[in-house]
Amino acid sequence: MTTAQTQELDVQPSPLALLLLGREADPRSERGVECPGDLPSPSDPDLVARARAAKEKLGDKVFVLGHHYQRDEVIQFADVTGDSFKLARDAAARPEAEYIVFCGVHFMAESADILTSDEQKVVLPDLAAGCSMADMATAEQVAECWDVLTEAGVAEQVVPVSYMNSSADIKAFTGKHGGTICTSSNAKRALDWAFEQGEKVLFLPDQHLGRNTAVRDMGMSLEDCVLYNPHKPNGGLTAEELRAAKMILWRGHCSVHGRFSLDSVNDVRERLPGVNVLVHPECRHEVVAAADLVGSTEYIIKTLEAAPAGSKWAIGTELNLVRRLANRFAPEGKEIVFLDKTVCFCSTMNRIDLPHLVWALESLAEGTLVNRIEVDKETEAFAKLALERMLALP
Repeated sequence: MTTAQTQELDVQPSPLALLLLGREADPRSERGVECPGDLPSPSDPDLVARARAAKEKLGDKVFVLGHHYQRDEVIQFADVTGDSFKLARDAAARPEAEYIVFCGVHFMAESADILTSDEQKVVLPDLAAGCSMADMATAEQVAECWDVLTEAGVAEQVVPVSYMNSSADIKAFTGKHGGTICTSSNAKRALDWAFEQGEKVLFLPDQHLGRNTAVRDMGMSLEDCVLYNPHKPNGGLTAEELRAAKMILWRGHCSVHGRFSLDSVNDVRERLPGVNVLVHPECRHEVVAAADLVGSTEYIIKTLEAAPAGSKWAIGTELNLVRRLANRFAPEGKEIVFLDKTVCFCSTMNRIDLPHLVWALESLAEGTLVNRIEVDKETEAFAKLALERMLALP
């Protein structure tokens, strides 16, 4: 990011943020950092030409998906862009593509593998591109949670609803226990459906999306929600608390959206009189309550597309997207700034850089399949069941 771009968005890189943009690994959450081959140098002036040549050589055999939070250097090679679920469905709609190169994170590639045919192979250019939120709920932890709910005598009343930003194992658990998946744009519809099936919802793994949807969109109170902490005995909850709750929220969050604070909102309103604050529902409840508008990534983009010239916007979501939108709409006289003053890239999403993409494409062009993401058949079957329930929502 150039100094000019940083000043334009009114952000200041923090030392931690710059560290996270390097190649360090967190062994507690990363799925692997080494590629079985030599990566091109980031300083190679021919990287763009090499990516184009490899993609041209592969032709219709490859379909490149680019999540909105990807770097510009990567997104330029995407055949389609979008959020995680849209991209997985786009992949399934291209059965002629032998290789699906997913420029996103691990759970997204898993979803693409679940929804595509057995003949298609999903590739993640860097296996270290995980998701801290998805890693906050493991299959073992969720199984233990279900045991706690059973012991409290409420499991039969509980319907699991899992956010798309979860592992294939968690999606499979959801399908096996009669639940559904949701996205940030259809969470209310998913919860409406779930409460028609049972009296309580176990919402995984993002506490903020679950709380914001229940309270802001469905009229529940904060007292209707309890927080299950997998690192505490019985989730840190009593049987009485579980029996009284309507929403049992998993203690997980997005490391990007979770950093925005009420101070961020108050500060930007002071700095930019007349600014519209638009945030993602993965933000904390107090941030969502103080914002002017709240919605998914696609909602944010469409809102800015329809915004009048001269309007001012502070956006609470990942910085790559905010920067791209600021540049896109600047000629229309729309002022778009980042909600926080410090850089807030998604560090694992940023691991998909141009060297990794070039390495993956050139490997495929040479006939070598690398970094394939493959979900086992039993997990796939139950996860697909949960996804199909979402697709059937009214």
